Amino acid sequence: MSRRWNHFAVTATGFRDWMLSGLNETAQHHEGPHGQPADPDEKPHSWWKVMCLTGVDYFSTLGYQPGIAALAAGVLSPIATLVLVLVTLLGALPVYRRVASDSPNGEGSIAMLVKLLSFWKGKLFVLALLGFAATDFIITITLSAADATAHIDENPFWPDSLQGHQVIVTMLLIALLGAVFLKGFTEAIGIAVGLVGIYLVLNVVVIGDGLWQVITHPHAVIDWTDALTTSHGSPLAMVGIALLVFPKLALGLSGFETGVAVMPHIKGDRAGRIRGAKKLLTTAAVIMSVFLMTSSLVTTVLIPQSEFEAGGEANGRALAFLAHERLGNVFGTAYDLSTIAILWFAGASAMAGLLNLVPRYLPRFGMAPSWARAVRPLVLVFTGTAFLITWIFDADVDAQGGAYATGVLVLITSAAVAVTLSARRRGQRKRTYAFGVIAVLFAYTTVANVVERPDGVKIAACFIAAILVTSFLSRLFRSFDLRVTNIEADEVARGFLNECRRRQIRLVANEPDGRDTREYSDKIAQILADNDMADDRDVIFVEVTVADASDFETELRVRGEVLHHRYRVLRVESSSVPSALAALLLWIRDTTGRRPHIYFEWTEGSPVANFIRYLIFGQGEVAPVTREMIRQAEPDRNRRPHVHVG
Repeated sequence: MSRRWNHFAVTATGFRDWMLSGLNETAQHHEGPHGQPADPDEKPHSWWKVMCLTGVDYFSTLGYQPGIAALAAGVLSPIATLVLVLVTLLGALPVYRRVASDSPNGEGSIAMLVKLLSFWKGKLFVLALLGFAATDFIITITLSAADATAHIDENPFWPDSLQGHQVIVTMLLIALLGAVFLKGFTEAIGIAVGLVGIYLVLNVVVIGDGLWQVITHPHAVIDWTDALTTSHGSPLAMVGIALLVFPKLALGLSGFETGVAVMPHIKGDRAGRIRGAKKLLTTAAVIMSVFLMTSSLVTTVLIPQSEFEAGGEANGRALAFLAHERLGNVFGTAYDLSTIAILWFAGASAMAGLLNLVPRYLPRFGMAPSWARAVRPLVLVFTGTAFLITWIFDADVDAQGGAYATGVLVLITSAAVAVTLSARRRGQRKRTYAFGVIAVLFAYTTVANVVERPDGVKIAACFIAAILVTSFLSRLFRSFDLRVTNIEADEVARGFLNECRRRQIRLVANEPDGRDTREYSDKIAQILADNDMADDRDVIFVEVTVADASDFETELRVRGEVLHHRYRVLRVESSSVPSALAALLLWIRDTTGRRPHIYFEWTEGSPVANFIRYLIFGQGEVAPVTREMIRQAEPDRNRRPHVHVG
């Protein structure tokens, strides 16, 4: 029995170590296409190769975008797609070129807003954006897998006995994706280049054949134009309706956020990465715009509208339908396999995006458990969430389109707002107005999409609520964590400590007020009386100023100064007074070899109210919280700094 228990314990420990491997790595060192290389010597790549990395997400939308456009706009699909292309080239592209300039390390538009917005309002806004980003990436996984399943299900070589099981097949694809990340997803730019290259070449063949059919069979174009004029009358009415249905086509804008996320893989220094990222974004947008326009034209003209409806053979696979109809089942199957592969890899791209996004913000804000820095537990959470979304939407591509568009549009709108604020802070008036107009356009599109298809905002609201609840509980449970990542002290501060280390190092915690002579003399007198101390020879005041209480992890810069020709003072800025004091005491112990003493006065008022003040404002119940942080950080009582409260 003992051996079995020991074997079980060893196995459990090994499993835990495997699950939490990488826990102490920084948030940027994650496996996957969007992670920064863990090895600093890893060779960067040319911008066009990195474009293929984001292209597995962006270009893969050709698998379902033409069908969704035909469902949304009918015979107006090419005109509505033209609106999408104009918004892409004149709106989203300039915005993300600016994001690439302002965020060259791949943090994206959310990081820009973190810098522009401070305190709790900034953190809450970022948490809301993370909810929409999670919606975008999770729906990318589920929608891409569902569309890959549609291509599998409609292939003539797929056994009839296995057809009609979309949910099961989609979940299997998602499970395979999760298994790959659990094992360890290595950088795969070479695979992405191959997939994108083959996929685009096959699309050139399919669309080229379709355009040839349109050119050589003018009656098809005549039938289409007749349907246009019969249904909508004047060209002005056509443009108006195309503008109204544009929000439903917003799926074609996906890929820009991941386009800036992969910037760390681009060859060159900072300026070189920015130039490469701009080339990447521009080239991808131009290529995609050409494919969107031509695919929309040939599918609308050559495929009967009824085939786009639910149950139709072109539903969710318009170009694949043409590949089978025009070029035969062998070529069509090759096209299906290429589409399935790139759609599945788009899910991998989205999973990697989540694994880079969540650890970058939530643990740093203190709003996630410490295990959220590890890859594998997050993979299980995201995979389980994808299962749930697939089950809720019954693996239906069309049903998930609204949720996907909502996530994409909110991220692009936030990026437009971020670059507008950035231009305003730099005094660039013309660019501020231009980006402001783009932001208003995307805001309108987002609102219209939410009103038309509220599923996306409902899912995002669930993600936001889950993130907020998790964040609050995590911040509560981690309230006694040391939040200091590094401490640096100037020469004056080190001189104070060296003077006292020969006897005793006695720190007096002081909340600065007027900083006049009376403040310090009264404080010393009070401390001497409360603690029955004989003299104040070794007393050093320490004053912590709370800069932004909403931050969690901070670096301490300790500055020493002599006030009124007598009082030695250490000044520190931090997000939390107790955390700064506890970390400073432990650092003094380790650097001087002496266990320092610190003296507090009891905080007046309700302990509960003071603890709430500490959670929100970083100060309040200072003395007991400082002592508890030291106790948790140093289990050996004989090595803990001394804490006195009078």
